[in-house]
Amino acid sequence: MSSAETLYCYHCGQHHPREEMRQIETKGGKKWRCIKSIDATKITSAQRDAFGKTVSAENRADNQTRIKARTNADRLVAGR
Repeated sequence: MSSAETLYCYHCGQHHPREEMRQIETKGGKKWRCIKSIDATKITSAQRDAFGKTVSAENRADNQTRIKARTNADRLVAGR
């Protein structure tokens, strides 16, 4: 997909197909935002908090896995 067929979502920081985007009026002018991020604002704050905690827990687990893998690789190289 070419960059002419996609637009940058200022909210999530990714490029999406034009048909998945809407132009939103902000304090700084009009900006493009993906439908998914617009719909995400319609859920309750408790649901957003729960989702954020889930993502944070997954990120922590992924980081711990990477740290353990790196530590194990360093030990192998050092011959310990």
